[in-house]
Amino acid sequence: MTRLGSPGTGVLVTGAASGVGRHTALALAEVGRPVAAWDLDGSGAEATAGECAERYGVTTAWKAIDVADSAAVAAGVVETAAALGFLGGLVHAAAVSGPMPLDDLDDATWDRAMQVNARAAVMLTRAVLEPFRAAGPGSAVVLVSSVEGLVGNPVHPPYCASKAALLGLVRSVGARFASEGFRVNAVCPGAVDTPMLARALAVDGFLQRMEKATPLGRIADPVELARPIRFLLSDEAAFVTGTQLVVDGGLTSITNV
Repeated sequence: MTRLGSPGTGVLVTGAASGVGRHTALALAEVGRPVAAWDLDGSGAEATAGECAERYGVTTAWKAIDVADSAAVAAGVVETAAALGFLGGLVHAAAVSGPMPLDDLDDATWDRAMQVNARAAVMLTRAVLEPFRAAGPGSAVVLVSSVEGLVGNPVHPPYCASKAALLGLVRSVGARFASEGFRVNAVCPGAVDTPMLARALAVDGFLQRMEKATPLGRIADPVELARPIRFLLSDEAAFVTGTQLVVDGGLTSITNV
């Protein structure tokens, strides 16, 4: 089986029940990497892990978990590392969104976005340090940010702020982890056909506006994010750390004014 330069260690993927997380787990399993699927939706995480095992014969694990629960994250990483043998990769794809302009923004919505999107990334990255040391150099983290961490959206202040926070975290933790031979990067997706975007896609004209705004003329399939994430976790990206890869069909490369 072709490994595309990937080390053989296991990868923990959050938000793995659907969307980018699910497709990332499958893409990693395709090249022979053991995979742990975490999600608040336990049945979805179990289904993803089962599909990875059935289709590709890799070792898998799954967990129903709220990644905003720091104690659960710390215990879960220990459990996951034991289940996979070695844990040498982390993908934080779990996220919450929902349009709420500043005028209407409440504390609970702000706090939940920051806890799941940003704070969990800190706690997860901290928790995998010891398993990475056991797995050895070549271990890597990929945090799923967004183009909305790079540009503003007036109806998404919590999402924009939390996704921008991930980019600062990547630079800081990337510098810290580099001394031990570990890498930390982010991907910044544009519009992707996932359950998170489904409500917006149901709005009349939204899809057409996104297609018109994107130079490639379409939105992304989740697998088109999964493969770049797989690359960043692999040895083929051995000299890439502390930065972000924008995967948006050219959306942020132009102005539309």
